[in-house]
Amino acid sequence: MADPMRKQTVLLASGNTGKLRELGAVLAPLGVTLKPQAEFNVPEVEETGLSFVENAIIKARAAAAHSGLPAIADDSGLEVDYLNGAPGIYSARYSGGGDAANNARLLQELHDVPEAQRSARFQCVLVYMRHALDPTPLVCQASWEGAILFAPAGEHGFGYDPLFYVPEHHCSSAQLPPEIKNRISHRGRAAREMVGLIRERWLSLP
Repeated sequence: MADPMRKQTVLLASGNTGKLRELGAVLAPLGVTLKPQAEFNVPEVEETGLSFVENAIIKARAAAAHSGLPAIADDSGLEVDYLNGAPGIYSARYSGGGDAANNARLLQELHDVPEAQRSARFQCVLVYMRHALDPTPLVCQASWEGAILFAPAGEHGFGYDPLFYVPEHHCSSAQLPPEIKNRISHRGRAAREMVGLIRERWLSLP
């Protein structure tokens, strides 16, 4: 009997190619095709929530409503303890520019802060909605502990990966091979949890 989960298209409520690549790899066992919202002309939605989970729900609902497809939204960011959790939900727009500008601002904010006070973590919340009116969306959350380096290192990944030190591997997130990052990262762990919940709750998508 054919697997009823095969060939289901699910929309990723993001234009971030790094997220599409990482989530697509972890969700592959479900046999779904993860598509970026740009392919369906889904407009960017204003993230008015005050938490990762609120923003993820806003994005997933908007993508599902516009496309008529099931949608997954990721809201994630970096929490730096010395900065009282900043940049947090504003991680992607911390500087008003792109990744390089965000990293530069973070380094400026932590100028002269000693190594012992540079603890940080990535947070990820994933939301899966079967449709825009889904009353019980799946919500998965995971974090990844580390610290902020004094200078960027590595060529892989995106966002704050070049500045995020991974103690167990003695390198930055951007220096990890993608398959290792997907196994231990906040997004990879949240995505694997979501795969398990989808299999447990439904025999098929959606």
